[in-house]
Amino acid sequence: MAALRRIARERGGWWHAYVCPAHGVELDHGDLLAGVFPDGGARCAHGCRVDDEAVRGAWLVLSHQAWARHLRVLAHRGERVETVARLVEYAGLYAELATGRHGEAQTWMLRGRLFHQALTDAIWAVNIGHTVITLAEKGTDELHAVLPLLDELERAALDARDVLTGKGQLASNYTAWLNAAGVAASRAASAVRGRDWDGGERWLEGDHGLYAHLRVAVAEDGWEWEGSTYYHGFVLRAALLALRSTDPADIPSDVVDVLAGMTDVLATIATPGGILPALHDGPYLRDPLALEWLELVALAQQLVPAPALEAVAARARAELGAADDGLDGELGGWFAGPPRDGRPSPAPVTVFAQAGYGVLRGAGIHALLDFGPHGGSHGHRDKLSLYLYGDTTPWQPDPGQVPYAHAEFRDLYASTLAHPTFRVDGAEQAECTGTLLASDAGSVTAEVTTAYEGVRAVRRIALGSCYLVDLLTVTGQESRRVTAQLRPGTALDVQLQAEGPVRTTWYGEETLHGWHTHTSGVPVRPVTAPGPGPADDPQRTRTRVDFNADADRVIFASVYQAASAGPAVSAVRLDGEELTVQLADGTAARFRTEG
Repeated sequence: MAALRRIARERGGWWHAYVCPAHGVELDHGDLLAGVFPDGGARCAHGCRVDDEAVRGAWLVLSHQAWARHLRVLAHRGERVETVARLVEYAGLYAELATGRHGEAQTWMLRGRLFHQALTDAIWAVNIGHTVITLAEKGTDELHAVLPLLDELERAALDARDVLTGKGQLASNYTAWLNAAGVAASRAASAVRGRDWDGGERWLEGDHGLYAHLRVAVAEDGWEWEGSTYYHGFVLRAALLALRSTDPADIPSDVVDVLAGMTDVLATIATPGGILPALHDGPYLRDPLALEWLELVALAQQLVPAPALEAVAARARAELGAADDGLDGELGGWFAGPPRDGRPSPAPVTVFAQAGYGVLRGAGIHALLDFGPHGGSHGHRDKLSLYLYGDTTPWQPDPGQVPYAHAEFRDLYASTLAHPTFRVDGAEQAECTGTLLASDAGSVTAEVTTAYEGVRAVRRIALGSCYLVDLLTVTGQESRRVTAQLRPGTALDVQLQAEGPVRTTWYGEETLHGWHTHTSGVPVRPVTAPGPGPADDPQRTRTRVDFNADADRVIFASVYQAASAGPAVSAVRLDGEELTVQLADGTAARFRTEG
């Protein structure tokens, strides 16, 4: 017998509160379409049952958002009767509950009506609007009862946008979704009324419209200004949703260039197997996020096709399994004209100068060096972190972030301690920005001088013939405790040798080998300890390694080689400022610390 489905009758809260206070994991969603909070409390993967006002409010957010997406799926699949009935039900519910700004929202929030945050309202409204647009393509008679809801959703989006832009926050990622909500609601209302849509000036072209937002929110290198993979995709997806039924030829050329650049960012940081590194704030692994990536890829490929994104979609689909609702497969014909030119394949080395990322791809290793701006409220204290991936294996990933309402775990995953970077005297890095010193077709070199007072750190990452070289130099005005950190996302073995470098083996679907040495004459103590793994489950432990030295200057040198690459590395030696890497075939190469 099928479970009873009903729309919850209460307003939602803040979804980030849907987290176990003891274990830091997002709670199990249960049956979101049942419209009833789980009996006995929301389940935690580690056995807890959690039931309080904040968690109930968060579950309501997830339930209402699941219903809005479900209605889009039903509309595309021709389930018209049920879809219309549910839309009419939501129209009545919204009129009853969302009569003003949510009084229980936290003071820092841009307040919504149905939910604590106006952003959450906008995401919900986008799905509702597109549901109506899809239905209206095959008739509108029974949709007139939904017009009051659509008009209120547009008005709410405009009111919230006015508050935001009145504070000078046009670049906020909220703005993208408020504009997308305004487009979706007003387009849907025009379709029901049988009129041509006239909202382009208000929602796309005006001073606070989508185009203006994209022009200020996205840097020349293609990154959304926060430098977070999640929020970058978040803004790009909102923009693509807002452009439904638009002919790509009618989008201003500079805006198309922005959208193409944003697409290039994702194609470049994605591994060949489709892993998107969770740079800065954003979930490490989450089913709803996988659904978002599928939707984004389906839309982006119809505007600025990027072959590299197909692997992202394939991985997201594999992660979802039975949780894939198939919506992305229903989104063909999104634009009113053919796509623009396709995007080129990523180069072996790409530098995003404004966001501050260097991406190196070669011999089975996908590496990212983080040296850019802190990134505002979504930034992490991880300057000069080095993230390492195989095609499908996160050997040393950015660990991502937990739901924001868990203050302790959120701070942990934003910390220097959690990232594969360096620390001085065991302290946290300051929120700071590094500098690109040099880059070429085979290497990237960056420095940071403001993470710790009186300390300069330089990291050079270089592609060898069949391996990757990492040279981290830390210099102070006096002797300090300097730590270089390994932060694996997979199982890791560490072996000290009687002579020569420390050896590491990183496991997963692919295997990585590491050799680690340092400045001659400076004692370095490699210390292993268990620590939390990536943020999807802070209780899952991984073997962390800290290389500790007390010195006023020290070089930490590492060489990484995928097991699939060869000839094998046979020797690694650091002499002064020069690292020599010798291979089993007798060849050797030398690398300077700063190029």
